[in-house]
Amino acid sequence: MKSRIPAIIVLAALLLFAVWFMLPGTAKQLEGLTGEQARLSQLRGLWNLLLDLPRQPLQLAPDANIQYVKGISPFGVNTFLEQEVEVAKRERSLQMIKDSGYTWIRQQFPWADIEIDGKGDFTDRRNPPARSAWDKYDNIVALTEKYGLQMIARLSAPPQWAHAGYADLGDFGPPANFQDYADFVAAVVSRYKGRIHYYQIWNEPNIYPEWGQQRVNPEDYTKMLCMAYQRAKQIDPEVVIISAALAPTVAQDGRDLSDLIFLQRMYNAGAGKCFDILSAQGYGLFSGPDDHRLNPLTTNVARHVLLRDIMVRNGDEDKSIWLSELNWDAVPGNPANIQDWGKYGTVTEQQQASYVPATYDRAKREWPWVGVMAIWFFKRASDSERNQSWYYFRMLEPDFAPTPLYESMKRYMQTR
Repeated sequence: MKSRIPAIIVLAALLLFAVWFMLPGTAKQLEGLTGEQARLSQLRGLWNLLLDLPRQPLQLAPDANIQYVKGISPFGVNTFLEQEVEVAKRERSLQMIKDSGYTWIRQQFPWADIEIDGKGDFTDRRNPPARSAWDKYDNIVALTEKYGLQMIARLSAPPQWAHAGYADLGDFGPPANFQDYADFVAAVVSRYKGRIHYYQIWNEPNIYPEWGQQRVNPEDYTKMLCMAYQRAKQIDPEVVIISAALAPTVAQDGRDLSDLIFLQRMYNAGAGKCFDILSAQGYGLFSGPDDHRLNPLTTNVARHVLLRDIMVRNGDEDKSIWLSELNWDAVPGNPANIQDWGKYGTVTEQQQASYVPATYDRAKREWPWVGVMAIWFFKRASDSERNQSWYYFRMLEPDFAPTPLYESMKRYMQTR
């Protein structure tokens, strides 16, 4: 008889759980824990949370003197202003960004578009007449100042000449000589000294194709980061250097490497002294903004919490994390016409419009180490990429027609 008591207790517990799980209010509770709306996904998410319980507590140091958070607006957006041929469209974009309530833009300064044909050559001869390759970027900086916005300048994407003597690394791989990149950083910082204060060194070096047709290499990225950091600070000690955003991934196949492993190897290589702000990505991917799972094998909107733990364990508790890209993919439901449909998860435009502001709310409540959060992305110059799933992160169509996300964030920011 005694041997049947534990079985009865287990059965009773399972029955009570089943009853609770089917209650109408439980679905909302579980969505707040797992970020999942489907019942089966909620059950799986709950199991993941239970598996997290016995793990060693994370070291997050929420009461540390965290830099570049206090007094800084979190509202940012990614722009592709360099792709707009017409100056009027650049200005219209920035005016709409400012009027909506944003404070920051994260703007690319592609190396291949500035130092085009050779080292030290900043002339654009691609379409006659030849002109200074700086002209476009001077205009973007001036317009950003005109509308009182802050800029994060992302420096990446080498020109072909910088790959000479190296393997074929595609459009995004690192240069053959890291000194060439450091010199490019120095040129940009010199030109915009006192005007641009925040620079990001590269983007997603832990995944393909951002480190080219080769294995990713945290040690090489750290070497390049440190060289760029030192040159930038020599020219303008007031600049703030942001590390490359690390892509959230669990892969360890060489071509891609877990952001958690990549960051620890960066620290092992001495990266801690070579950046002022750590950058991460804030994609929700396959679950919503309330997903509280913190598992190295789970990628979700809270992934940066695990990066924060690594920072604290390496003595960087006073540094903040800025989310370089944040969003959910509102890709249409016709996969036959969309390349990589579902690769980044799929949500409706209405879900996207509610999830993104909810993430800003969560950051304010739970993540005191998070500073600027830049939505990916404002708009593209044309709709030629409509057949690609990542196009549907956009906030505006190329003709400036707004999506529900644009309208939702505008309302959200104007009530804050």
